[in-house]
Amino acid sequence: TDECVWAPPIGQETNSFYIHLRIQVFVIPHSHMDVGWVYTVQESMHAYASNVYSSVVEELSRVKSRKFIAVEQEFFRLWWVNVATDWHQKQVRQLLNEGRLEFIIGGQVMHDEAVTDVDDAILQLSEGHGFLYETFGVRPRFGWHVDPFGASATTPVLFALAGFDAHLISRIDYDLKDDMQKNKKLQFVWRGSPSLKEKQEIFTHTMDQFSYCTPSHLPFSNRSGFYWNGVALFPDPPKDGIYPNMSLPVTKETVELYAQTMVDNIKQRAQWFRTSHVLWPWGCDKQFFNASVQFMNMDVLMNYINTHSDKYGVAVQYATLQDYFQTVHQTNLSWDVRGNQDFLPYSTEPFQAWTGFYGSRNVLKGVARRASSLLYAAESLFTRYRISYPDGPVQREWALDKLKALRWAVSEVQHHDGITGTESPKVADMYMEHLMQGMMGAEELLAAIFLPVHFFHIFVYNPLAWNISTYINISVAYALAVVLDDDGKAVPAQIQQSMESSTVYDLFFVVELGGLQYRKYIVQFPQSHCDTGSACGATHVARVVKFTKKNVSQWKRTGRKLLPVLNECYKLMFDQETNLLHSITDRQMRVRVQQDFWEYEANGDVHSGPISDNYIFTANGSAIPAYKSVAMEIVAGKVVSEIRQYFYREEEDKNHTYSVVTRVPVGFEGGLACFRLEQSYKVGPLEMNRETVFRTSTSLKNNRTLFTDNNGYQMMKRTYKTFVNNTIARNYYPMVRAAYIQDDSSRVVFLGERAHGVASLSQGQLEVMLHRRLWNNQEWNLGYNLTLNDSSVVRPVLWMMLGSPSALSSIYQQEALELQHRPVVMPIDQPREFASRDIPVVVPQNLHMQTLSIPGWNYSPDHTQHLHSLNSGRPQKSEIDFDRILLRITHLYEEGEDPVLSQPTVINLKEVMRGIGEVTKVQERSLTGTWNISDLQRWSWKTNEKRIDFFSGTTQDFSVTIYPKEIRTFFIYFK
Repeated sequence: TDECVWAPPIGQETNSFYIHLRIQVFVIPHSHMDVGWVYTVQESMHAYASNVYSSVVEELSRVKSRKFIAVEQEFFRLWWVNVATDWHQKQVRQLLNEGRLEFIIGGQVMHDEAVTDVDDAILQLSEGHGFLYETFGVRPRFGWHVDPFGASATTPVLFALAGFDAHLISRIDYDLKDDMQKNKKLQFVWRGSPSLKEKQEIFTHTMDQFSYCTPSHLPFSNRSGFYWNGVALFPDPPKDGIYPNMSLPVTKETVELYAQTMVDNIKQRAQWFRTSHVLWPWGCDKQFFNASVQFMNMDVLMNYINTHSDKYGVAVQYATLQDYFQTVHQTNLSWDVRGNQDFLPYSTEPFQAWTGFYGSRNVLKGVARRASSLLYAAESLFTRYRISYPDGPVQREWALDKLKALRWAVSEVQHHDGITGTESPKVADMYMEHLMQGMMGAEELLAAIFLPVHFFHIFVYNPLAWNISTYINISVAYALAVVLDDDGKAVPAQIQQSMESSTVYDLFFVVELGGLQYRKYIVQFPQSHCDTGSACGATHVARVVKFTKKNVSQWKRTGRKLLPVLNECYKLMFDQETNLLHSITDRQMRVRVQQDFWEYEANGDVHSGPISDNYIFTANGSAIPAYKSVAMEIVAGKVVSEIRQYFYREEEDKNHTYSVVTRVPVGFEGGLACFRLEQSYKVGPLEMNRETVFRTSTSLKNNRTLFTDNNGYQMMKRTYKTFVNNTIARNYYPMVRAAYIQDDSSRVVFLGERAHGVASLSQGQLEVMLHRRLWNNQEWNLGYNLTLNDSSVVRPVLWMMLGSPSALSSIYQQEALELQHRPVVMPIDQPREFASRDIPVVVPQNLHMQTLSIPGWNYSPDHTQHLHSLNSGRPQKSEIDFDRILLRITHLYEEGEDPVLSQPTVINLKEVMRGIGEVTKVQERSLTGTWNISDLQRWSWKTNEKRIDFFSGTTQDFSVTIYPKEIRTFFIYFK
């Protein structure tokens, strides 16, 4: 049916023009600004990004009907602080008040959805939101995830928790998008969490096949259309303002041709949606660096279309995302509900499965997560220090600056061309440099808190809000050592020859720490033989036993000479005829297990067939064994037993290409550490066009079904699918924290401290892609230097666990976090005892203290008061609020996952935080802290399914009930 649509000519008042038309078109001007990818942030700021914001603000200020959406905050913040004039800043505030400039998403970056950890996605969103709210009092309400390579079911949950009213995605599997277009299913209400269900649902719009860029083909010109400012030039903008590929101007001769092209596209897209409203994105990568020529041409074109609206059957208007979604919401249609299925993996063509980036730039993925873990520990430690020692010598502004630098770096690398490994080498170097500088700053902060002098006084901090018992490992230069705790008592320890060097020794010792607790240990090196009964008797000197190297060509009958390695939870059997793992027996049953390295050989010639690159994995046939002989060493220990396996590419090779060290904890019966088999890998440098996997083959009957996590937040069932082409690559999935296979009686779990690609391609099999080195002659890849010639040696760590599904479901979530947030080991001497370590901070096993930090925001938590301060005409920098603590607690379990741990859990925040100080005030906030939760009213979208809303706040005695998979955010204040 026809609708009344208000669509004024460009520049005229709204009430001066009325038309009666069928299709209402929302032209959304935008610039997709990658925080990295091909060019560094500094190069992009110089070449185009600064000009985008300067010229857009100037052009919106000239004509009242013009609008623009701004997405990533990193570029905007750099412009705001370093480039924008007072006039620009004043105009930005005015445009925001008028609703003509709109911040979308509002995070530091448009984060990747496949390989980012949920904590880091929240961090980068909070960093951007904190800046926007503090500076302008605005709170983004819409998602615009147009470029991440596939869509996670976790992201819509986070956006709902942050207060968003609607979400937008684009890159989903090509055949699925085609089907959704034909059936008008591109819009739906997404319930991304099976436990939170409708409580955190969000309306989601999927962009059609044209995605976020304006269709550029013009039937009447050999230039691209609608990009009148052309293409950005690097390294310098042209002095004459003439850019490559500037679109044909809109003139009397071309305006009708342009109009017909635009209207034809609008009508094509209108067929794919249920309402008569078309979202028409105007922009693309690095656009609007000359907003003047952009708007000048589009103004004329849109005026022409609206003037001839009866002929064309459309009305066009500049719009923000809010304009579009609000209009769709007001139709009051009933929408289909999508459950917690994600849109991973993502393919653009039969031979273009974007599953390669799950494993690209493994080193960067590892450093990014390590930086995140260090930030997590430094945040909570500084929070404790600040509350317990408010007048301490560590200058608080200096400390906050150190934390902010690491927050910025960790946020930055979450960009969808950052942690994905899909950037050029110089951009990867930029991310690494920012991360390493940020980590050094955080280590300086920790050093300042504890006054380090030299190495052999060891300070160990547990950043988790659980009591832990584990071991730590340090390298020392002596063959004998004794470890004393801060009461002078000898600690169980073990020392052995390092596999890396003949002059270095590995010292392992047991640590037991309460939640958020630290302890001091002293390492001494006896100069003479250790007397029986002395302190050094607590240190076991472990010997390395070497086994004969075995060539694969000589394997005959196997499984006859098995060597056991035991602890209180497992018996591992190693086959001395192959030097490979043979089986693992837990407390209930024995599972056949073999582990080894395999390689996919990639094609690098586009003329010979499909290729692999940074993004894409195309298996050129099945994987082949990556070795021809295996050597083994075993170290029997009292803290850990160690199995070292070395894999040689050729029988005659003197140096191994791959190694795996399996550490079996000893003496931890009854503790979580008993169940973890730590595996450290050394992979590379690879030969060119090789993609290396570590394959675990078991006797489990899993029917090739795999379970992988979505961003460390929730597990997804991955059923094996057969395709006409590219079946191997299209059955790869991202593993951020966890993956497992199982049958009725057994489960094998792998936990990771960085992201990987994983697959189950055969019965009982799970393979993890650890490293990729690729080159191809595709012109596009060569032009942007995106061929992934990664010659690095990578050293990832996985924890493996085996047991019954019910037994492991109760511990793997906690174990994943214990791997991610292992104790922080620091050198100290005469530590400053700033707080009592006798009262740990502990939450129940099914809860996790996700954030404990001093964000350093200076806005009032009262929204009305904050806006009054901003609108007073003289917004001044108020003093940073060091007393406001940001606390997040998440429930780790799904409904029904565990009979006990999946229950709602009541905790008293005052009691939990007693080890830090006395809580005097608690206020619940939205995920990123910008909303008082009681003020947050999200749009309700009508669906065909029943809604049940419930809200559980904080009681007057600071008790809170946390339900399965909730993430609850609080501001807390201490006495």
